[in-house]
Formats: sequence, C-alpha cells, structure tokens
Amino acid sequence: MSTALAGLALLLALIAVGLGVLALRRVGALHIVGDPEATPEDVHGLRQEVAALRAEGEDALRHVAVVRYDAFGDMGGHLSWSMALLDDAGNGVVVSSIHARSEARTYAKSITSWTSEQQLSPEEEEAISHAKG
Repeated sequence: MSTALAGLALLLALIAVGLGVLALRRVGALHIVGDPEATPEDVHGLRQEVAALRAEGEDALRHVAVVRYDAFGDMGGHLSWSMALLDDAGNGVVVSSIHARSEARTYAKSITSWTSEQQLSPEEEEAISHAKG
C-alpha cells in the first residue's frame, strides 16, 4: 500500500514539474542555453558592463605583498618592511621602510613590468616576487 502511495506521489510530482516548465516557456522565462536569440537584451548589456569592469580592473593595484625583516643585526622584531603594490601588468611601486634605533627611513621605487630601473634590495625583490605569485 505504501509503495503504491509513493509511486502516485512521484507521478504527481513529475506532472507538476512538467506543467511548471510549460508555464515558464509560455511566459518567456525559460530560454535554451546557447541560443543568442533567446537571450534577453539586458543580459547583453550586463556582458558589456562585465567586460568593461574587467578591463578597468587590469589597472588596479591587485598584486600586493609585504616582507618584514631585520635591517640591522643588532635590532630584532622585524620592524623594517618592503611592500609591493602592482597591477596585472606588473606596474606600480615598491615601498620600503628601514628602521634603525634612532630613525626610520622610507623609500619608494617605481616598478614597470615587474622590474625597476633602480637597484632593488633582496627584500624588495622578494616582495615583488610574492606579489607576482
């Protein structure tokens, strides 16, 4: 008896799904995937906006890495650091802050295509390498 009820419930569920699909097709809410004629106009506009955002995001400083270290042997705590801020093409800046007992100095070097015209410290090169992935 319970097997017959389960079978009847399954049959009713399948009929309900079939009617739901027919209703969605009738109001135009169900489209065939891959058919460009079936894609609503607002989807085309959204695709253009996504493409524009991707192009714009290429210039964003998305590749970031920080390397902390001891610049001098008599100091601990990794108070000195180098930070790389680069876009997808490897353009940006590497900033370093060197901490000594009585002072701190900060340097910035421009980076083009993952390299710099100025000489980089090993820590700056490491920051760029980590930012590149």
